[in-house]
Amino acid sequence: MEIKVNDANFEQEVLKSAIPVLVDFWAQWCAPCLMVAPIIEEIAEEYKGELKVCKVNVDEAPNAAGSYNIMSIPTLAIFKDGGIIDKIIGVVPKAQLEAAIKSHI
Repeated sequence: MEIKVNDANFEQEVLKSAIPVLVDFWAQWCAPCLMVAPIIEEIAEEYKGELKVCKVNVDEAPNAAGSYNIMSIPTLAIFKDGGIIDKIIGVVPKAQLEAAIKSHI
């Protein structure tokens, strides 16, 4: 299950997480974001317990997006120990995203 994150709970849900976090920076009007959404949902289920999956709507959380220089969406960022350790921009195949995740969990 994905966790909806905004500016108010970003620090608690992402930066203070005990396990790595995949953050999907997206927006409702972004067609590529909607294309990658089902893949993100699958990953959230498949890696439950090993990886936290959070969705950040950039229109609703401008501070979080701005803090990490999110210029293009979708941006999938992997956070660990309070910082970004990997970033994937755009729509990518599930296998490519899984390879990035597996190298960090």
